[in-house]
Amino acid sequence: MPPSTATATPGARPQPFATIVFEPAAMMIATCDANADASVTRAELHACLARSFGTVAGAKPDIGYIDYSDWAKTWLGDANVVPSPYSVDADNDDRITLAELMTEFDRFFDRFDTDKSGAVTRAELLTLRTAPATAPGKKKR
Repeated sequence: MPPSTATATPGARPQPFATIVFEPAAMMIATCDANADASVTRAELHACLARSFGTVAGAKPDIGYIDYSDWAKTWLGDANVVPSPYSVDADNDDRITLAELMTEFDRFFDRFDTDKSGAVTRAELLTLRTAPATAPGKKKR
């Protein structure tokens, strides 16, 4: 892609700080809604992870960190997002299995399932951030 030639318009207000965001793991979980009911169960998550893992692993039982980076780029949006291969690789053998990936995403699922209903909704998957103390480029007085 060619570099952006867009320039800031003099006097224009900067884009506001995003206060509601989707973490990459939350975005992945949201895509696992198999029955289009706007919520994701653990069973839907596991089936989705198995399908997505298979796109990189094929018939292999595990993948290396480079393959995991390819998986993360495709399914999480970037090769360098959380969860990192180091957090997923529970036994530190430099290989990632589907079971390890599911275990890591079960942790995310449990954190996002704030009402402990066994399913996560879009509202539960959103992360609310506070605005920075000072706007970029402005000094505190």
